[in-house]
Amino acid sequence: MREVDVIGVRVEMPSNQPIVLLREAGGERYLPIWIGAVEATAIAFAQQGVTPPRPLTHDLMKNVLEATGQQLSEVRITDVRDGVFYAELVFVGGQEVSARPSDSIAPALRMGTRIVCAEDVLDEAGLAVPAEQEDEVEAFREFPDHVSPEDFEAQ
Repeated sequence: MREVDVIGVRVEMPSNQPIVLLREAGGERYLPIWIGAVEATAIAFAQQGVTPPRPLTHDLMKNVLEATGQQLSEVRITDVRDGVFYAELVFVGGQEVSARPSDSIAPALRMGTRIVCAEDVLDEAGLAVPAEQEDEVEAFREFPDHVSPEDFEAQ
């Protein structure tokens, strides 16, 4: 497993589909994962430090874990099959729960939990980005600063 950092979310054109971009920590590969609008909003809010007046689903998950004394030890992106990514929430007690990566990344960001990705997933779906294209990656980092939930709604 390789640790990955969340670069950001943005809407991919012309499909108007949200995407989260992960980067291999200390490496050159990026992992784009297409996600839903609600999850994109949750990830963007977590990156911006936005606290909504009422908890979103991922905030609720964090609150329930804290209230019950559970700790999320890491999020693992474990597989990609036919373009569909799979993840697991791993708890301090060793319990593992299957989840979508987007539903795993949002609470991980809220709780400061590390995110790791299987080497074979990075081999299959990861993209090496040449240094001259790093400006595109920087656009992902800046995107959450200029986004609102309405930006992810279907047109």
